[in-house]
Amino acid sequence: MGNCCSDVGGGMAAVGGTAASAATGNQNDAVDMFFKSRGIHGLFSQIELSFSASNLQNRDVFSKSDPMVVVYIKERDGAITEVFRTEVVLNSLNPTWITKYTITYHFEVVQTLLFHVFDVDTQFHNVDVKMLKLEEQQSLGEACCALSEIVIKPNRSLTFDLVRREESVTATRSQHQGKLTVHAEECISSKTTAEMVLRCSDLESKDLFSKSVCTADLKHSYFCYIFLGILVILWCICGLILQDPFLVISKLVESGISIPVCKTEVLKNDLNPTWKPVFLNIQQVGSKDSPLVIECFNFNSNGKHDLIGKVQKSLADLEKLHSGREGENLFLPTPVGHDFQNKILKGKLFVDKFSETVQHTFLDYLAAGFELNFMVAIDFTASNGNPRLPDSLHYIDPSGRLNAYQKAIYEVGEVLQFYDADKRFPAWGFGARPIDGPVSHCFNLNGSSNYCEVEGIRGIMMAYASALFNVSLAGPTLFGHVINKAALIASQSLANDAQKYFVLLIITDGVVTDLQETKDALVKASDLPLSILIVGVGGADFKEMEILDADKGERLESSTGRVASRDIVQFVPFRDVQSGEISIVQALLAELPTQFLTYMRSRDIKPST
Repeated sequence: MGNCCSDVGGGMAAVGGTAASAATGNQNDAVDMFFKSRGIHGLFSQIELSFSASNLQNRDVFSKSDPMVVVYIKERDGAITEVFRTEVVLNSLNPTWITKYTITYHFEVVQTLLFHVFDVDTQFHNVDVKMLKLEEQQSLGEACCALSEIVIKPNRSLTFDLVRREESVTATRSQHQGKLTVHAEECISSKTTAEMVLRCSDLESKDLFSKSVCTADLKHSYFCYIFLGILVILWCICGLILQDPFLVISKLVESGISIPVCKTEVLKNDLNPTWKPVFLNIQQVGSKDSPLVIECFNFNSNGKHDLIGKVQKSLADLEKLHSGREGENLFLPTPVGHDFQNKILKGKLFVDKFSETVQHTFLDYLAAGFELNFMVAIDFTASNGNPRLPDSLHYIDPSGRLNAYQKAIYEVGEVLQFYDADKRFPAWGFGARPIDGPVSHCFNLNGSSNYCEVEGIRGIMMAYASALFNVSLAGPTLFGHVINKAALIASQSLANDAQKYFVLLIITDGVVTDLQETKDALVKASDLPLSILIVGVGGADFKEMEILDADKGERLESSTGRVASRDIVQFVPFRDVQSGEISIVQALLAELPTQFLTYMRSRDIKPST
């Protein structure tokens, strides 16, 4: 998940892509579930856009144009909303505007921007730009692009030819409209990270009785009391401690709600825990003076973690604790009548290390030329139903309405295509019988026996539709072959020192039947520049599939006992997001930048400057 964690080698992190989660073991994975359910979102960075233009058309008679830039956000439904205006630069056809537009960059969303340049009439020069009526100004042209198209450029600058909407295509080409250059700069706060080593002392051990050791049926039974008695004896004789503490750091927003932004790993049986370093993006919490709540929980495998105690401090306060080598007593809200009072506890929080660093971000890697290469694998097993019938998951609706497979391809591809320079995407099918051949668990979607790539998202869609009528749906559902194929491409790219990271989208309607082989392939692939997105379509029970996603289950382990070096899988059932506020893309791609950063940082791969 896209939050801060506590693994120096594999996961310096904060929500917002300063780093990635690399917690290991089923306890930390359960913490991830708890943490993610409380509102964590994907990567974002603050971007400043600055504007300049050249050779603008002169719309004034006795002087030169007085240009101003207006920025709009264009929604998926075509709706346009104005969000920003620059100042007016007087008498210039080659202006550079001073006022900058700050926008939050979201990796998992296509953010379409419209830039419109106006010539402000002389009579309005003394009017505040916010009060200007744009219909009274003359258009000098406009341009449109996705924010991602700007940030991936080596110098983060993109120059557009301005066009006029009211003119025909022929007229636009024949008349010189000038050029607009947009430059993006990532705010320094997006890169500044606080590293802390946190420690607690003298935590109270109440775990033995706070955890449920009896089932509901045995809770008051004779056997339950005997069992508790045995545990008490063991605890007294052996010093058995069951406290498994971890920290959750949350920011307080104006409404008083706390939003988690960081967590530590779980430490077993420890009343004086010292956690691994945590890396907290300062922008994510607002500023060094923004209030934070640090809660110490006792891990419980059922997800209902017990609050041991907490403190409320800002990063500046935590820095003072470190410099003063002082501890802060934990407190515990305790009900008193109809209200709560804070009970001061013996346990204390210490900050053994506090430092600030500027780290390379996801956008730094993109600007240095790193690419995300998109790949797709589609389930053609018979359980999808006859593609010619409307009740099939593969049915191609003549009205143009996309089926679940098409929608997943289009929405994920729409985002990732901007980060792939040649836009040639490997595309495979699995679980079908090509004409006059045996069942194949990895065949080229384009029907070629020599190459697997297709041109653009449209190429994937066309190859998919064509394949439906050129293969016979069969089975079973096996992932191992396509994962190994994708891993081979990633491995070859790595051997050639290419600046590429690969993203494989697998769309399936059923539970994988080669589970252990799939685990083996994923564990092996975890060492490669590769992430795997899995979308479950249809009404199948995908609970077993969640095992493959470390956010929802244990960290993957191969048949030889090797544990995955990092989490590379994100699994989402299509039906869970189909009618919700979050799109399939946001659910799938929120973790991708942090998986990318985990890989790069664990191998000390730095973007060239």
